[in-house]
Amino acid sequence: MKSRLYYILFVAYFVMVAFVLYINGVFTGEMTSVSNLVINGIFLAIIGVLFIISIASFLRLNRLTDELEDAAGDLLAGYREAGNKNVWPSLQEHKGFFEEKNLKEAFAKFRARVKSKNPCDIEDYINEELLEKAGRNYYNSGIAGTMTGLGILGTFIGLSLGLGSFSGDDIYTISDNVGPLLSGMKVAFHTSVYGIIFSLIFNFVYRSIMADAYEKLDYFLSVFRQCAMPPVGSSDANAAAMLVYQANLADYMKQILDVLKGESREQAKSLEQMSRAFVQQLQSAMNTEFKQLGDVLNQAAQSQTDGAESGRLLLEAVNALADSSRSLQETMSHM
Repeated sequence: MKSRLYYILFVAYFVMVAFVLYINGVFTGEMTSVSNLVINGIFLAIIGVLFIISIASFLRLNRLTDELEDAAGDLLAGYREAGNKNVWPSLQEHKGFFEEKNLKEAFAKFRARVKSKNPCDIEDYINEELLEKAGRNYYNSGIAGTMTGLGILGTFIGLSLGLGSFSGDDIYTISDNVGPLLSGMKVAFHTSVYGIIFSLIFNFVYRSIMADAYEKLDYFLSVFRQCAMPPVGSSDANAAAMLVYQANLADYMKQILDVLKGESREQAKSLEQMSRAFVQQLQSAMNTEFKQLGDVLNQAAQSQTDGAESGRLLLEAVNALADSSRSLQETMSHM
């Protein structure tokens, strides 16, 4: 019953249209403002288009969830007929199990995944994201706020129209313009009222429909896991497969190590030969250089020795000259 709550939108919309026409005097023939009727008509037309798009998405979502519910019933019936045995073998090749496009594609992907020996849960493909995609959740989640926004927009438009036609310098002229002001305020009031009402109603309908869809999805998933979940390998088979895999991996690693050991020995031998030749060449080159350096140092030392001797002789000569200078000074003093 929750999945059919979108009928409330039709009822609320037609009631609001009738109310707007009535307060604008369409039924009584006392229509006072055409502009009010036009503005309300435009806003109601926009809301009607939004409702039509939302209802189309709700219908699509209902078809999907109804098919999930029917599929769960078929699975339970087949499970009981098979003596409470898993019905996946008969279901695995049943391409027409689902008719709805989204469900058909999702179930085909699940069957392909199971055939590839890569078990998974049905919820990986048939889940809440699939429901939200079919029900255009990205669109419907913003409709309630859009209705409120339209009501606020209508309020400002009505006030702008009323204040724009209001003018006068004294009490007499002001009283003549009260009518247009009230007419604009009427538009503002009406759009705010049905904007908020539509927002509340749509939010209630949308949440109820989605809650019903989630319940049907949970029911299908629980039945599928009970009656048709693809069997996985036993623990013994898995353990044996793991042991074989580990043995093959160990053998492969051993071969790699053997190859690496052989290559390492060859590389070490080549490196040893290269280092020995390098050291020999370095020694021969350095011996020659060191010999030349020693000769140069010896020559430098001999030069330093000769310089020291010359310095000593020079110092003795300077001392002798100083003594002669003192003797000369004494002689000059006596003279």
